[in-house]
Amino acid sequence: MSVRLKFTLSYAGFLMLAGVLLLAAVWVFLRVDGATRITPGSVPKRFLLLHDFAPAVGTVLIFLLVFGLLGGWILAGRMLAPLTRITDAARMAANGSLSHRIQLEGRKDEFRELADAFDTMLARIEAHVAGQQRFAANASHELRTPLTISQSLLDVARNDPTHDHGELVDRLHAVNARAIDLTEALLVLSRAEQRSFTREPVDLSLLVDEATETLLPLAEKRGVTIHTSGDITPAVGSQALLLQMTTNLVHNAIVHNLPEQGAVWVKTSVRPETVVLTVENTGEELSPQLVSTLTEPFQRGTGRIRNDHAGVGLGLAIVKSITQVHDGSLTVVPRPAGGLRIVVQLPRANLRFSR
Repeated sequence: MSVRLKFTLSYAGFLMLAGVLLLAAVWVFLRVDGATRITPGSVPKRFLLLHDFAPAVGTVLIFLLVFGLLGGWILAGRMLAPLTRITDAARMAANGSLSHRIQLEGRKDEFRELADAFDTMLARIEAHVAGQQRFAANASHELRTPLTISQSLLDVARNDPTHDHGELVDRLHAVNARAIDLTEALLVLSRAEQRSFTREPVDLSLLVDEATETLLPLAEKRGVTIHTSGDITPAVGSQALLLQMTTNLVHNAIVHNLPEQGAVWVKTSVRPETVVLTVENTGEELSPQLVSTLTEPFQRGTGRIRNDHAGVGLGLAIVKSITQVHDGSLTVVPRPAGGLRIVVQLPRANLRFSR
């Protein structure tokens, strides 16, 4: 039986039970009242009353049954109407339509809360699917570019045997290295989003030291000075992923800096519930609207052209993903004098490290 039919029968049954109890009470009252009025030689009035009352009882019970069934069916339909709308929306979502919303009106009851929760879920799924589609399209475009360049270089070499093969090999090497970097970045991003890592104690300040030491030659080549400071910052997570996050932040700050006399400030600090990694750099002035898009995959700010160290457009996207899977938060804001200020907050671990 459907839920509506169950509600109908339950309502009718309850109404019938209430009617039977009410009539039984009246029946008992008539019997008691008739017994007190009996006189010698008279016909007991209770028999007359019961004789007249019996057909009325049957009529009332039939009316209650019909009224209970009809009223129960209507009331159950009205009560279950929101559930029908939710079911229809679920079917549409199962068929691939994620733009539909229930938008249930009326007072805030259990059905309204369920409908609102379902709408919120649909909105998040729609945004996630749209983001995945954009990511797939952008990744395909980014991967196609080095392959197209490689194909063009190979065509030139085949059609012009006298061409300088040494220069061709160098260009092919650079293009292939870029394709490898992009593929590795996609793998890191995928691994981070799948949360397929083991959590262990990590000191972010040590990761800062390792990242800055690795990137120091690049900073010196570009005339950028790196300033590090801060405290021991105990966190829990994947050391490899958190090192990747730190390296990406420092690399981003070095590459997207002033042409000369640039600076990068990297600081770690500890708060009661969180540890904080702050990376600031000098650079061009950026609008808040532009900065809000920099953590999206393959987004580059104005003037962020591709060069030997410009990356593949996934640096901050990877930072955002790694931060999220570690239950942290990422804040990216423009500095008034130019450049960026990026703050990563992660849950603090109740651990002590010695250095």
